[in-house]
Amino acid sequence: MQINLLHRPSQAIAQVWLAPGEAITAESGAMVGMTPNVVMQTQAGGIVSGLKRIFGGESFFRNTFVAHGGQGEVLFATPLCGDMAVVECGPKNWCIQNSAYVASTQSVSVATRSGGLKGFFGGAGFFVLESSGHGQLVLGGFGAIEAIHVDGSMVLDTGHIVAWESTLTYQVGKSGAGWIASLLSGEGLVCTFQGQGVVYIQSRNAGEYGQAMGAMLPPRG
Repeated sequence: MQINLLHRPSQAIAQVWLAPGEAITAESGAMVGMTPNVVMQTQAGGIVSGLKRIFGGESFFRNTFVAHGGQGEVLFATPLCGDMAVVECGPKNWCIQNSAYVASTQSVSVATRSGGLKGFFGGAGFFVLESSGHGQLVLGGFGAIEAIHVDGSMVLDTGHIVAWESTLTYQVGKSGAGWIASLLSGEGLVCTFQGQGVVYIQSRNAGEYGQAMGAMLPPRG
């Protein structure tokens, strides 16, 4: 399997070449196009896993694309304009923010796990996604994606976090000295990562973008 990222960083598309019989799994709605010899199969989890996916920001369904009778091509994209990144799964697993999951190879399992209240207040919902197995994982972000190498601690705005290595621990807290100062600063909540590992961030905050665009729209009649 070969995954190429095209038109980075503002209009990224993941181009996936599948050998005969190879398959890749993707979030529902991520497919842009595919060759006729690629067959799509839709899968839904059980009730519990389905509810976890919804709370985790995913759709209830995931699609698997399989190449038949020759090499196949599939194109994936994210709903918002932005970048993509391909990360390796293996010795280290990845925790993924809601809406950042795009696709993964068949040897990678992506499941939901509880993020607790800190995940909820951090903007990830009660559940976050976590990878296991060996293979490749395609992530999507709003704006450009950058890898931050944490060696000790790093404070990041919760709205800009895409994914992080599970070797890192984190705490969500206020950005300023107090809650009023945090609110007035416009920064809100931040996430402090500790340990050694990589965090992928996105240059744009979808929530702030929505508020800015909403303020420009004329009032509804």
